[in-house]
Amino acid sequence: MALIGRPNAGKSTLLNRLVGEKLAIVSPRPQTTRNRITGIRNLPSTQIVFVDTPGLGPVAGKLGEFMARTAERALEDVDLVCAVVDATERTDPDSRLVETLRVSAAPSFCLLNKVDAVAAKARLLPLIDRWRAVHPFREILPISARDGSNCDRLLDLIVATLPEHPAYFPLDATSDQPETFYVAEVVREKIFHLTHEEVPYAVAVRVESLTERTRPERLDIRATIFVERDSQKGILIGRGGAMLKRIGTDARRELEAFFGIQVFLGLTVQVRRAWRKDERALREFGFRLTS
Repeated sequence: MALIGRPNAGKSTLLNRLVGEKLAIVSPRPQTTRNRITGIRNLPSTQIVFVDTPGLGPVAGKLGEFMARTAERALEDVDLVCAVVDATERTDPDSRLVETLRVSAAPSFCLLNKVDAVAAKARLLPLIDRWRAVHPFREILPISARDGSNCDRLLDLIVATLPEHPAYFPLDATSDQPETFYVAEVVREKIFHLTHEEVPYAVAVRVESLTERTRPERLDIRATIFVERDSQKGILIGRGGAMLKRIGTDARRELEAFFGIQVFLGLTVQVRRAWRKDERALREFGFRLTS
C-alpha cells in the first residue's frame, strides 16, 4: 500500500502512526522524505506493508528527478494507493496528484489529513465534495496522523480492501531498510530541525561504519555529512564545533532509544560540490530506484 501526496501533507507522520514506530523522519519543512521507505505493521492475523514516498512537487536537479521517479514507481506494485491531502489548505485538488492516481490500476483512498487543525469541521464537507468529483475514490476519510483520529478506522478499511497474500516479511519486522539507512535519516532529521534556509536540502548523510562492541557494550557509528558549499559546512560545524556537537547529541539520544544500547556517534562534514546534480554522487549516497 502506497502513501502519496504533495510535500508536507503528513505522509511520513502517517506512516509512523500506522506502523506504530518511528521509521520516517518528519519536519515541518517540505521535501523531507527523499527515498521510498517501507513500513510493516503486523496485526494478529494480517501483515500490512506500507510504502512512504517523496512528495509530488517541483524539486530541481537529478535529485528531484530521482524523487519524482521514486514516487511514481512506488505505485507499480501496490494493491492500494492512499492519497494524503492537507485538509488545512483551501486549494483545489492538485492536478499532478490526480493524474498520478489515474495511471495506477490499484484502488485508492483519499485521506484528508490534519483535521485536528481544522476548527470548523463543516469546512471538510466542501473539501470532500471537491475530491469526490475529480477521482473515483473507494473511500474519502478525514484523519489526523498527529493525534491518531480515525487512524484505527483507516487500518480496518485497509485490511478490508487489500487482497490476501502470504506474509512478505518476518512477523517481527517493521521495515526492510538497513540500520545504516535509519542512522543517516536520524542525523538528517536533526539537521532539518537545527539549521535553516538552504542547508538541510543540500545535505546528504553516509554512514561509514556501524560496529557493535561488547566491552563496553555499545554501537560505534561513524558518518559523514556532505554539503555543497564551504559556507554550508561552516554553518553545520558552527562556532567552535557547537552546531555539529548539538546535531550529534540529539541524534545519539534518539539512536540509543531506538537500538536500546549506548551509542557513540562520530560525525564529520565534507564538501561535495553540486552533488544533487551528480548521478554518481546520488548513487554513492544511496539514492537508488527500487522496483
